[in-house]
Amino acid sequence: MTLVRYQPWNSMEQLRREMERLFEGHPSAEEGSSIATSDWVPAVDIQENDKEFLIHADIPGVDPDDIDVHMEDGMLTIKGERESESKEEKEGYKRIERQRGSFYRRFSLPDTANADKISAKSKHGVLEITIPKQEKSQPRKIEVK
Repeated sequence: MTLVRYQPWNSMEQLRREMERLFEGHPSAEEGSSIATSDWVPAVDIQENDKEFLIHADIPGVDPDDIDVHMEDGMLTIKGERESESKEEKEGYKRIERQRGSFYRRFSLPDTANADKISAKSKHGVLEITIPKQEKSQPRKIEVK
């Protein structure tokens, strides 16, 4: 039988690491704020092929003019707001399930991304961001004279 020394602070350290990992990439954690900066988070699909990265974000009901996509220091940020509709009902019940308010997503881009050629378009409530990859330098033979 092997004896193992009980160290209660190891459990606390492990919990701290897991909490940091859980909130990694969350906007309020990166900005040093304890206030949540978004009311809802759009679902995204990220795809990679030989030439580019593609991000598809579901943001129905948001005008493309109200979407802010920008790149800074290797971080791609998508933010905007879906306005709430004011409806007044005098009879019956009212149920609202669609999310309203501001949204905010950040993605760390790899070094292979070409930040100067990022493009974005919105169609039928889906934002598509195309991030081309940088061209690889082709090996070449150097002639010895």
